[in-house]
Amino acid sequence: MKFNRFAKSAVITTSAAAFALTAAAGVASADDMKAKKEKCYGVVAKGMNDCATSMHSCAGQAKMDNHPEEWVYVPAGMCDRIAGGAKQPKTS
Repeated sequence: MKFNRFAKSAVITTSAAAFALTAAAGVASADDMKAKKEKCYGVVAKGMNDCATSMHSCAGQAKMDNHPEEWVYVPAGMCDRIAGGAKQPKTS
């Protein structure tokens, strides 16, 4: 099957646009990774923690909501705005 000049042009243009959008999405992700983050304790939903505690060894293993020892990364300054959030683990 032969492509005419219009079809070739359409394929090239579409490919270039897809590549540009993919590259732009990659830049946004890189910026998100560089953003300052902080640990926020006591605000984690069941199964949504970011890392280990004294009760388990991995992310995603929180057994209850809002446990004072469980934490999640949030953008810097956000933990102070979340009700019940603390930058240090709460003692029970």
